[in-house]
Amino acid sequence: MKFRSCLAAALGTLLASVASANVTPSALFSDHMVLQQDAAIPVWGTADAGEVVTVTLGDQKQTATAGADKRWMVRLPKQTAGGPVEMTIAGTNSITIHDILIGEVWVGSGQSNMTFPVSASKGSYAGITNEAQEIAAANYPKIRMFTVRDAKGSEPLPAVAGTWEVCSPQTVPGFSAVGYLFARDLQKEINVPIGIVTTAVGASTAESWISREALVADPLLKPMVDNFDACLKAYRANPAVTLAAGTRPPWPMNKALPAATARLGDPLRDQHEPTVDYNGMVAPIIPYAMRGVIWYQGESVCWGDSGVSNYGRVQATLIKDWRTRWGQGDFPFYIVQLPGQQNISNNPRLREQQATVLSIPNTGMACIIDTGEAKNVHPHNKAPLGERLTKIALANVYGRKIEYSGPVYDSMKTDAATIRLSFTHIGGGLVAKGGPLKWFQIAGADQKFVTADAKIDGETIVVSSSQVAAPVAVRYAWDNYPDGCNLWNAADIPAAPFRTDTWIYPLVGLTEWK
Repeated sequence: MKFRSCLAAALGTLLASVASANVTPSALFSDHMVLQQDAAIPVWGTADAGEVVTVTLGDQKQTATAGADKRWMVRLPKQTAGGPVEMTIAGTNSITIHDILIGEVWVGSGQSNMTFPVSASKGSYAGITNEAQEIAAANYPKIRMFTVRDAKGSEPLPAVAGTWEVCSPQTVPGFSAVGYLFARDLQKEINVPIGIVTTAVGASTAESWISREALVADPLLKPMVDNFDACLKAYRANPAVTLAAGTRPPWPMNKALPAATARLGDPLRDQHEPTVDYNGMVAPIIPYAMRGVIWYQGESVCWGDSGVSNYGRVQATLIKDWRTRWGQGDFPFYIVQLPGQQNISNNPRLREQQATVLSIPNTGMACIIDTGEAKNVHPHNKAPLGERLTKIALANVYGRKIEYSGPVYDSMKTDAATIRLSFTHIGGGLVAKGGPLKWFQIAGADQKFVTADAKIDGETIVVSSSQVAAPVAVRYAWDNYPDGCNLWNAADIPAAPFRTDTWIYPLVGLTEWK
């Protein structure tokens, strides 16, 4: 018995030693993956410290030695679109990855409207318009999606979990609807394989997707991290810690507690907290070679630490942070502006903050003010998102000479009792879709807005009201749910809400701001 015990122990030690020597690539490098064309391709994983790892793709071969932290990385030369091909990763053991395509890779991130699945069978908020027909037609083997499993951390995690899925009627029901529709429309236009890496979490705030270093470098955003650290320390010292009623904890919603006491809970499990989603779901996929990012986020802003008035700053910090860490220059970053909806989160001031993205180089914004549902924060009509994001990419990445934006307010000129508005992105002409222009308001120096008459005059719009003799400002679709707002261009893209003033805009339930 003693001999058997010693033998078992020895075998266990040997097996553990062999297992620890196994080369293990990141989960991103697995069957059916899509690699970015025309760019150096980083490939990485783990192995024993000092182990030499060789990665082979076609006739290209690169080697690396695992460091003391057991991590290794190689960079393969640029590849042209095509496939399928195989990749071999060899050290003490050898792994072959099958059915690899070379094409365009995009990252899809944000919150629930990015995770929103194609089929209603996949969740309480799921299911696109014309779901059955869309699923039946989803036979696109050159489209693949990798969905990063939810993970959070106080520091960057070493790896992610997930698998690549080939698009088919059997797999597409669980795909991110926005990611799938964008990939489908883009693949039809450019005819190369498309890979989507979806890394998104419902109800997450933008600051949860930013690195600690980027947040603490900004004095305005650093308090988010300080609050998080304090709560994490309190929770770890006493997981059962409670807070007294009426207190305003910095975690997670900065709202007075309604109960006599309430448990703090684990801040690391809360997607409202800064850095946690970045650490768990972004840091481990960097620097996977990709073309750009599509981003659909915003509903949690009113409840998160960033708040509405800071959102543009947080959004800009996120974009700069990701671009710096990916090391691929100012890659495209395209956001989806919130649609109309009767909810405090879908308010015009937040849409205005989102639109500040356009001041950052190589960005774009898909306006979907027309696709919202009055009582549903997860609208089902996702097809326009795919179409409009695709147009932005086609025009700005793939060289198509097409209009990709709705009319964008540019300037105003006052003439007696009228205000004349000028626009960019007219796209062949301004259009009042479905009848006379609606949702225009006008105000004088008293800052009291009234419903206005608005008429298209060539490439401008003339706005007036008999109630305002000397107008100084105009607003368009400046409401949580401007149902029926109808300023479009001839390229069939709607105008985003806008205002010409910078006055305080009061909103029930939120602090007033300028």
